[in-house]
Amino acid sequence: MTLFEKIIAREIPADIVYEDDDALVFKDINPQAPTHLLIIPKKPIPRVGEAEEEDQPILGHLLLVAGKVADDLGICSTGSGFRLVVNHGADGGEAVPHLHVHLLAGRQMQWPPG
Repeated sequence: MTLFEKIIAREIPADIVYEDDDALVFKDINPQAPTHLLIIPKKPIPRVGEAEEEDQPILGHLLLVAGKVADDLGICSTGSGFRLVVNHGADGGEAVPHLHVHLLAGRQMQWPPG
């Protein structure tokens, strides 16, 4: 069982900011920006490159949740924006093998991000 599955099961505490039947959003414990949230599917999908065709609805749902949460936090309306990041594998920066979307905001993002 991954760390995120334990958070979903409430075996490990997290600062949850949004939840629905398919997704959970909580604050990252090692934030890389003033706002750093993790958006995870409740269905365990190890990483985006291992998602199946049947996962298409949840993949889209995670992006819609990101927009909703950003709007709820007032990030969308500020004009300053936010960044969404999905890591895959060790070289991609993945730390937990459970698909998750990082929502980063509250500072100027650099490009390239590497």
